[in-house]
Formats: sequence, C-alpha cells, structure tokens
Amino acid sequence: MTKPTLFGYGLTTKAIAKSLGGGCLFFDDNCKESYLDEHNNQIHPSSHFDPDKSSCEVTTPSLKPNHPLIKQAKNLLSEYDYILGDSPDSAPFTIWISGTNGKTTTTQMLTLLLESRGALSGGNIGTPLAQLDRDAPIWVLESSSYTLHHTRHASPNIYLLLPITPDHLDWHGTAEQYEADKLKPLTTMREGELALVPKGLDLPPTNAWVVEYDSNELLEKLFGLDSSQLRYRAAFLQDALLSLVVTKVLFDETDYELLNGFRLDHHRQEEITDHRGRLWVNDSKATNVDATIQAINTYSDRKIHLILGGDDKGVDLAPLMDMISDEHIHLYTVGSNNDKLLSMAADRGIPHQSCHDIQNAIKAIDERLTLEEVALLSPAASSLDQFSSYAKRGEIFMDTLLRLS
Repeated sequence: MTKPTLFGYGLTTKAIAKSLGGGCLFFDDNCKESYLDEHNNQIHPSSHFDPDKSSCEVTTPSLKPNHPLIKQAKNLLSEYDYILGDSPDSAPFTIWISGTNGKTTTTQMLTLLLESRGALSGGNIGTPLAQLDRDAPIWVLESSSYTLHHTRHASPNIYLLLPITPDHLDWHGTAEQYEADKLKPLTTMREGELALVPKGLDLPPTNAWVVEYDSNELLEKLFGLDSSQLRYRAAFLQDALLSLVVTKVLFDETDYELLNGFRLDHHRQEEITDHRGRLWVNDSKATNVDATIQAINTYSDRKIHLILGGDDKGVDLAPLMDMISDEHIHLYTVGSNNDKLLSMAADRGIPHQSCHDIQNAIKAIDERLTLEEVALLSPAASSLDQFSSYAKRGEIFMDTLLRLS
C-alpha cells in the first residue's frame, strides 16, 4: 500500500502507520513543534500541511468537514476507503452497523452470533481496521456518522442502520446532512447486497436490496423470527432481532439461546440494587435524546427519578421534555445545560430539582426513592462538560451509590 499523509495523530491513523512499518507523515492539531516518534513517524503541526506535496490523505474520523486539513486535501480517504476501497473483492465480507443509538450493542450481539464462523468486530467499537486480521472471513464494523461522511469508495456487503434521530449537529451542521451521511453507504452498494433501514427516510438511489422496517413485528414477519424467545426489552429487543435477521439471511440460523447469553456493556441501562433493595440504573452512555427516550420507555411502568443534563451539543430537547411531561417522572438537572432544563421543566409543569452535579442528584433522590420506583441516570447529553468520558460519569454515579448509608 502507498503510505498516505495522515490527518490527526490518533488511534485510527497510528494503527495505519504501524501496519505500514512506520515512517509515515502526520499532521495534528495538538502538535506545536515537529518531531519524530518511536516508529520514525514525522508529526507536524496541522498548519504545515502542503496539499501539493501529498498524493493521498487519510483522516481520523473526528475531523469536521470544515477543518482546514479536510478543506485543503485533494485526495482525501477515510479509514474505510484506504483499507477496503482499493480491492473490495479480496477484502473480508463486511457488515456495517450504524444508527444514533444501539450500534455498539448490535455490533457485539452480531459478532457473538457469528463468532463460530470467524467474525471479528472493529471500526468505531475500538479496533481500527488496520489492526483487524484481513484473513478473517467476516468483519462486523460499528460505523460512526463521521466515518461515513468521509467515506467515498468503500462499501458494505450488508448495511444495518438502526433508527436515527438528530445528533452531532455541531459536527454535521444540519439534521438533513446527518441523515444523508447515515444513508451514504447505500449509494455504493451493489445488486443483491442487503440494506436494513428504518422506514420513512429519504433514501438515495441504490442498487442494494433495501428492507425498510418500522416495528419488531414487521421484522418477525418478514424473517420468520420469534421475539418471545428473547429476554430483552425495548430498544435492546430490536437490536437482538436485527442481529438475528443477518444470521438468518446469511446462514438460515436463529440461535436464541446464544443471544440470550449476551451481556450488555457497562453504563448502558446497567441495573444496580442498593443496600435497601431499591433500583438504580446507570445509563450514562445515553448521550443523546433518543437514547434517553428509549431508557424512559424501558422503565415506564413505574415512577422514574431521572438525572438529566450535560453538554447537549445544541440538539432540540423539546421532544424529550414533552415526553417527560406525559410520564410519571421527577427531574433532577445537572451539567452545563442545567438552567435550560430547569426553564423547560417549569414551562411544562414537570416536577424538578436543580442539582448541578451527579452527587447532589443522588443525594436528593436517596431522600425520596421507594422500592416501587426507579432512579435513572440517562443524561441525554455528552459528559465532557464535567467528565473525561461517559464512562467516567457512570463510574462516579456507581461509586457515589456505594457510599450511600
């Protein structure tokens, strides 16, 4: 492979450089003075990039479309393009999974179902494509909207799109562009390749076999599945059904028992019972409105004490607050949008309390929570205003619970 110019000194680009034996050229915003790393890679400030001296550029997914490096590049590729685009027929069979929420869970579920057939998972789930075994028969790739935006040539053999709602608008610019990026893989898919997409989207022209779905019942009917054999609820049930659709299509297999043995990630509707037998739920991974709506639906059979707030990235919170006003929910606001949430709650008559941080919210809930109710951390916002990650936010939540007396 030709050694590309690499934008961003991060996990994805460093993996590409390592696969090429080092000696690559990087441009990175965090670099102030040029230097060599231990693999003989040259790292330069982004401002030093000269597009006339580069024949191929590969970007880390997170660089925005308006970033100077992206705008200057003349031969820009995504990680997917660089690894899969040149010789797609010699690449592993690839299944791309995207959506606003649930893509990690669905990727993990499907990889579990296909593990006996040699499937590996990667992409946004943590393992860069350059580190995956190219001799593996199947790659299951969690695919972010950032990666899809930058990808122009690579194409999945199966594309599984989970339901989408506006997210990352500070990156994509508009809800329409976000949707278009999520649907972009359809434009390069070939005849006979399967795309499962939510019904009601504005689909681009495609040669793929597109199946539009709007309910679990439709998936069961179309593919001969039985959700009563699965232990999951709400959004997780649909994730499980979509995973089974793929194994049914590829191998005519539906291993309900294996899938029921899957364990969800930490910080994703993670249930904890305190020393008094009360239920607390760590859903710190709910960083957008749709994820929180899914969590509320999961526990809507009881009163919810909901911890909400953080960096909402400019997303319209009105649909979420309207839903909360129709449910039996007491709201505890935290994070940088604390005051905005308080105002919206007051306008809708939602019972609320200003807490500013998670520790105060837990203290307030502890004084009210009964055995018949649930305390739910599902912030509908990024954690980066107060924490280093959603995982750290979840850990603080769990640690504070352990100290309750």
